Order: sequence, then structure tokens, then C-alpha cells
Amino acid sequence: MRLLVTNDDGIDAEGLHALAQHLARTDHDVVVAAPAADASGSGAALGVFHADSHIDVKRVDIPDCDAPAWAVSGPPGLCVLAARLGAFGDPPDIVVSGINAGLNTGRAILHSGTVGAALTAQNFGAKGLAVSVDAELPWRWDTAATVAIEVLEQLIDAPPRSVLNLNVPALPRSELKGLRWARLAAFGAVRAAISEVETDGQLQIELRATDEVLPDDTDTALCEAGFAALTSIVGIAESWPPDEVSQPVAQLQVPGAPLDPLHVIPDSTDSRTLRSREHA
Repeated sequence: MRLLVTNDDGIDAEGLHALAQHLARTDHDVVVAAPAADASGSGAALGVFHADSHIDVKRVDIPDCDAPAWAVSGPPGLCVLAARLGAFGDPPDIVVSGINAGLNTGRAILHSGTVGAALTAQNFGAKGLAVSVDAELPWRWDTAATVAIEVLEQLIDAPPRSVLNLNVPALPRSELKGLRWARLAAFGAVRAAISEVETDGQLQIELRATDEVLPDDTDTALCEAGFAALTSIVGIAESWPPDEVSQPVAQLQVPGAPLDPLHVIPDSTDSRTLRSREHA
């Protein structure tokens, strides 16, 4: 299986090195392409580039890892796009993104470059695995990498374009309580707070810990309880009325139908309305 290893913390990040080292010791064909600088919070962005311009890349070495590696002048989404288009050899079957320095839990994963890389893989026909570890000392890169390899074997057998988001507590592998399927929490371990700006100057934003109690089956709560949390996620999805809604044929809200005054915007919080993989 051809694997692309990337991240959003940058090519020099310790978490990327640990992940690449562990994966290179498997039987898979591994290549590394990651941002040349920290691209945290970039989501699935590709950055600013034009059709007639180039992207700077540099061949680099990963310590204790013989997999070919590239530093790319752009965010992880661009690394994935380039790899899927053949920039670094055969296109990868699976993108493994991480290990992120800090959990990526809750709905805030929308903004994560680690998760964004995995979802970019999905959008370009591949599978993806995003891997993050809790930000506590000592860093447990070894635990996160070990669990990632365990999960990877199941992802290989999963349906096309499957994407998994894996979050691992900062514990030795022997002390993990297990691996649990998880729902996305309403928010992660911290929440953003920002002050109103009144004049020219700086906009102050802070990440603050929250003491709100989350449901036990959410990713944030499971990690706090000592479990590794695994969530199957989808990036781009369309929202259509659920199939069981009865309407006259002329008023059906389906692809290609003309807009009718009786049509309503579907409730995208109702999972029955979502359509994500009906077409390749």
C-alpha cells in the first residue's frame, strides 16, 4: 500500500518524524511530503498559487527513516493534492496525517490542517487517517504512532474514500484503556475567546480550557477518560430533503429540478438529508 505521510506542524516536527519512522518499518511504501513551515489551522486550504506559477519543494532527510521526504512551500492540503497528482511518484492510496501536537477533537476539526489533509485525500479519491496526541509532557508520539498503525490495518479494508480521525491521550500504550468509536464533541479541549476591537490595533484571541461536561461517547470526553478516540468523518456533503418526505412530483426537490417557491432549505443537522459519496 502506498502511503503519504504529511502534517500541519511542518517538516521538522517531532510528531511527523515519529509517524514516518514507525510507518517506514512496516511493509508499506512510504513517502513524506509536508509543509516547509508550520501550517497549523490551515484546514484543507491549498494556499495562494496560480496556474502558471511553481511551488517550491526541497528534498530533505527524516532522522532514522529511509523514506523519501519533501518539504513543500504550502499547506498540507497542497501536499496531498500534489501527491495525488503524481508529484512524488505513484499517487498514494492512503494519506496519514500527523502526529499533531495536541488533540483534534470536536467540531473545531473543521479548521485543523491535520484533519484537512485527510479530507483532501478523500476529495481526491484516496483514504485518510488523521492522528493527534494530547499535549502533555512527556510527548507520547510512540503511543500515537503505534495505535495509528493498528487503525491503519482496518482502514486498508474500509470502503473507498474512508477517512478516520484518531485522537490519543498522552499515556503509554499499556495504560490506554482501549480504542473507542466516538462522536464529535460540540467543542474540543479548549475554546476560543476573542475581545471586541474598537480602534486600530491588535485583535486578541485566547484558547481557554472549558469545564463543561461532555457526553461520555464524544471524542473529547473519551480522551479525557484515557481512551483513544476514533471517528469516521466526511468532508464535502450535499444536503437534500430526506427520501421519506412526500411531495407532488412537480415539486420534488432533486438535482436538476427547477427552483419552486414551495421548496425549503434542507436541515443539514438531520443526517437523513446528507449525501456525500453517491458519485465518484
